[in-house]
Amino acid sequence: MEPTKVLPVVSLLSIVTVEFGGHALLRFVTTDRDRLGELRERFFRAGHAHAGVLLVLTLVYFLYLPRADYSNGLEWAWGVILLVGVLAQSGGFFVHLGVGRAGARSAGTTLTRVGALLIAVALIALSAGLIREL
Repeated sequence: MEPTKVLPVVSLLSIVTVEFGGHALLRFVTTDRDRLGELRERFFRAGHAHAGVLLVLTLVYFLYLPRADYSNGLEWAWGVILLVGVLAQSGGFFVHLGVGRAGARSAGTTLTRVGALLIAVALIALSAGLIREL
């Protein structure tokens, strides 16, 4: 099975979950705004915004990945690293929403940073493969 046929499906289905979560956020914010609080509302929005944009990035990534001419195993590895990075970066906002405090680090902010690093690694790997194939 080719990763560039399977992983985009995972991305597309993940976008649907982000849309549902965004809808839930909108309903929550418009009905129970005071209960959520400014910090939590900000991190809830940031988590959904990052997830949506980064999942669209994965779709573009999977279009270009075959052009880098990596082995099937490496395509799986880079694709999974990218998706895990996207989930970690956006998920970190939700973790911070649950356990974090304003102006303080938390497991969520660490997870967000780790996710950003994984995304960067996957993007650099794709770039290197594309440059190699010039």
